[in-house]
Amino acid sequence: MRKKILAGILLVLTGFFAAGFAIREAEAAPKAQTICPVLGDPIDKSLYVDYQGYRIYFCCKGCPDEFKKNPAKYMKILKESGVTLEKSAGINSVIFVTFW
Repeated sequence: MRKKILAGILLVLTGFFAAGFAIREAEAAPKAQTICPVLGDPIDKSLYVDYQGYRIYFCCKGCPDEFKKNPAKYMKILKESGVTLEKSAGINSVIFVTFW
């Protein structure tokens, strides 16, 4: 009888350990941006702004302009939602034009 109780306790403890490990692993996994920080709708990957080395995606054509009016506000929303932003591919929203 003691062996059965001990085995049951060991099984329960193993389950708690495994569940705790899975939760910590899920929390550590990066969360991709799927929601527009301006309107909260699903993003369209063709609509984005590169800001401070990160690519911010939006749901519609009006959102990038709204973001540019107060980027700190929307970056805070993204941070609080736990999103891991993609690094931007180029220079931060700066366009260089060369005249020959």
